[in-house]
Amino acid sequence: MSADESPQGPSTPATADTGEPPRRTSSVNLTVFVASAAIVLAFAIWALAAPEAAETVISEVRDFITRWFGWWYFILATAIVGLVVFLGVSKYGRYRLGPEESRPEYSLFTWTSMLFAAGIGIDLMFFSVAEPVTHFLNPPTGAAETNAAAREAVTWTVFHYGITGWAMYALMGGALAYFAFRHNLPLTIRAALYPIFGKRVEGRWGDAIDVAAVLGTIFGIATSLGIGVVQLNFGLNEIFGIEQGKAAQIGLIALSVVIATASATSGVDKGIRRLSEINVILAIAMLIYITVAKDADFLLNGLVQNAGDYVSTFADRTLDTFAWDQVNPPPGNDARAFVDGWTLFFWAWWVAWAPFVGLFLARISRGRTLRQFVFGVLVVPFSFILVWISIFGNSALAVARGDQEFAETTASTPEAGFYSLLEQYPGATLLIGIATITGLLFYVTSADSGSLVMGNFTSRLADPMADCQRSLRIFWSVAIGLLTLSMLFAGGGDGSILTLQAATVIMGLPFSFVLGLIGVSLLRAVRNESYKLDSFRHTLPKVIAVGRGPTEQASWRQRLVGTLRFPGRVATRRYITATVLPAMHEVAEQFGREGISATVDESAANEGLPSPRLIVQLADVPAFEYCVWPVSAPTPTYAVRSQRSDDRYFRCEVYLTEGSQGYSLSGYNREQIIGDILDQYERHLGYLHLRDSAADHHDHTDNSDFTGDTSSGSDDVGTVAEADIPDTDPEGAPAP
Repeated sequence: MSADESPQGPSTPATADTGEPPRRTSSVNLTVFVASAAIVLAFAIWALAAPEAAETVISEVRDFITRWFGWWYFILATAIVGLVVFLGVSKYGRYRLGPEESRPEYSLFTWTSMLFAAGIGIDLMFFSVAEPVTHFLNPPTGAAETNAAAREAVTWTVFHYGITGWAMYALMGGALAYFAFRHNLPLTIRAALYPIFGKRVEGRWGDAIDVAAVLGTIFGIATSLGIGVVQLNFGLNEIFGIEQGKAAQIGLIALSVVIATASATSGVDKGIRRLSEINVILAIAMLIYITVAKDADFLLNGLVQNAGDYVSTFADRTLDTFAWDQVNPPPGNDARAFVDGWTLFFWAWWVAWAPFVGLFLARISRGRTLRQFVFGVLVVPFSFILVWISIFGNSALAVARGDQEFAETTASTPEAGFYSLLEQYPGATLLIGIATITGLLFYVTSADSGSLVMGNFTSRLADPMADCQRSLRIFWSVAIGLLTLSMLFAGGGDGSILTLQAATVIMGLPFSFVLGLIGVSLLRAVRNESYKLDSFRHTLPKVIAVGRGPTEQASWRQRLVGTLRFPGRVATRRYITATVLPAMHEVAEQFGREGISATVDESAANEGLPSPRLIVQLADVPAFEYCVWPVSAPTPTYAVRSQRSDDRYFRCEVYLTEGSQGYSLSGYNREQIIGDILDQYERHLGYLHLRDSAADHHDHTDNSDFTGDTSSGSDDVGTVAEADIPDTDPEGAPAP
């Protein structure tokens, strides 16, 4: 797919006074906006009006999805990890997220800093203590409250926050950046599926895809905000004595709406970005303090052990559905509750957040290669997450081993766990204050960014770096707040996040299929681009040969005819006999006049057709061989002209000592064939020169005493020993 194949619509007419096209402006995508807004508002109103019924229905649907589609989440998560790693290490990794001449807009330090910040959120504070302690008390397998349970508890937490989720972000962000910046498509989810659906993404298919993305994303954001609400409510109660309950939590949700509205209307985005940077500093300072304040040696040893456990057991965990343990659970274990409440919830949550974080990653990564992007996204944020979870998780488990009340409170009231842990350290009041400020900043910046992303997803943006209208951003900030409120108090109104978690699993399912298709689409796109690059390399000899035609007019006409004909056996035999062989003999005769032995071997044949070979003997070095090898191939479906009854044609491919060169002489005239022979002969001489230069350097270094400067001022070609030079031609084709 190229830029001119993009679904951009007709060109914009130029203005009369300037002769330039008028500037495009962002507009609302009414279909996507109305459909997604209607579903979100209807869902929120229903949950507020009938909270107990909503809780019951959501729980039942969640149970149905985890029972019948749990396997799908496991397969999807594993496949995405494999895909993004493959894209990073393969030849596709060198493709840039933008034109080939583009370069990164941010320095490596700035870019990795932004990736680092993307890995931190208030939910990390929430789960880094609550999840390890919960698994310690209720492991999916094995005995509880043992050393093995403690070790497994942290490793499972790291796994749930590990590269699996970041691979989803890398896939989403990489696809958005690739199609937007390299192929000039809109920065939308539907555009990432263009290789699969073609121009149908402009219609109902595209609208349905974007609606699924909006619904999955808004429930993922609402879950994070719900976690933030209950976490901050507990912190404010610890510091200021603000009572936990509906009133305080409604106030925090209103705060997120006010901040997002202020940001949209008064342009305070830069201030929020600065606060985000300060937030990262506070989080790192808190992490360092927890590390050195108590048992630093234990925590550092635990970090190394957790990293090793994660790496060594990753393959087992990623597809471990606990099938037998769910059917026949051992005494004291509940594998089904573990899978449904933790692994499936996290995979659905990562899927829901993929469009949100992927959009951010795409917008900061223009100009980077796909390889840089993939491994930057996988390594940088996860490295911090690993350290954070290991330090806080092991610290919490060390307390839980000797304080049963702390352990049970953390498991039953997760928002209390983080603050209860901080109370165990000197300067607890200051620590709790810093934690609350940090959580509050994470909370308001997530709410602000969420409204912006939702607005962008329901808009037709003027360009990939443009943002939605302010009014749309304000609407979504209110809608996110309303949804968070309704889900948070569905069923009893106690501020539990369980309903939000269940809703995330439900709403993440439709977009999980979209994410799978995006993986297929991106792979198909880079493969197609690879085919185009290969075809360019293979047709380059013919492009050069065109200039050797007798006249310009005859040359281009001959070239056109060559592309339209797919010769059969008779025509191929006639071409080799009447054109290829005379060209080879003419070259051999000229070599003979210059005192160089050259012969044409006509004895070989392939598929019943002659396969002539020109052999030029060179003293004490490998001979130069140029062979024309007829190869049959299926006639392409796009062939517009065929004079044969069969469905195969013949390509007169060029073979050298190394093998096929990947192009055909079919359509070349005699002068062009001679020119191609000389091109390949000159490359052969260049290869011999490089090889001999390397051998001379090798002999020189063998005779030196390595006590002084052995350089001779020659270029770098003489720095590798002959034994290290593979037997290849100058273009790198492997020897047979």
